[in-house]
Amino acid sequence: MGFVHCAHHFFERYDEEIDPGPEPDAHEIAERVVAAMRWAYKTGKPQNIMLHTIRLGADLWRQYVIRFDPQAGEVAVRIGPIVNTGQIPLLGSEPQGAEEVWVEVGVPMVHTYDAENKIDIFSGPSFKFVRKGDKLHVHFLDWHRRWSHSLTLAAAFGVMAGLLFGKWAGMVAGLGFAGHVLEDQLGFMGSNLLYPFTRGRVTGLQLLRSGDAVPNFLTVWTAVALIIFNLDHFSAQPLLNPWWFLRLAVVVLGGLYQWQRRRGKPEAKESLQQRDIVSEAEEVEVR
Repeated sequence: MGFVHCAHHFFERYDEEIDPGPEPDAHEIAERVVAAMRWAYKTGKPQNIMLHTIRLGADLWRQYVIRFDPQAGEVAVRIGPIVNTGQIPLLGSEPQGAEEVWVEVGVPMVHTYDAENKIDIFSGPSFKFVRKGDKLHVHFLDWHRRWSHSLTLAAAFGVMAGLLFGKWAGMVAGLGFAGHVLEDQLGFMGSNLLYPFTRGRVTGLQLLRSGDAVPNFLTVWTAVALIIFNLDHFSAQPLLNPWWFLRLAVVVLGGLYQWQRRRGKPEAKESLQQRDIVSEAEEVEVR
């Protein structure tokens, strides 16, 4: 799925690309972002912008941070330290006298993601500004989970694999792709399930978050249990009961996760959707 993610990212088109250069100016970056936001609000036409990274060498990058503050109606930018590809800051590389710069947007914004957006290694993030009613929605990585996460694409992959390699290969390819899409649908972000017949993401079931450790471990545990079941079931003398491992994982780990969620501080649904995007996008950028 990494190739499909990257292909979707590659074909994304931007109304503006902001390249801070080797000597970035926090105020200029903030002003350009705010200008795109104001234009989207004034004209009603969505604006899609890309913020490029600042590469200083083969293994050196200048980090900078951007934040959207809906309550204050402002955008903040701060120039940070030099980091290596492992995102480890170099001691003493913070710019002298660097301060966070705030620029007022002047239009009401919808709160979607409250954490800082750190921009440092590989390719930078994109933001899409869309006016809905009297408010401006800020979408982080709007390209993610669109046509690449659809059941129609899963069916097409299955048919192609079936024609090339036979019926069983087609079933494995189609069901495997569909399983990935449906697994993602358990979260908050959702996917564009029936592209090209639908154009937007269908909200997920909000049962888990893609960046949480327990659901990811549960997925691995389930896969291992199924592999053991397959190997043992078709052996000469089946000895194991892999379904015991599967039930244990679902009951214990699933119960623990739901207990943790109920104890945690409640968050807005859109904020959780954006957190899902960040969790997956970090993996995509590394690939």
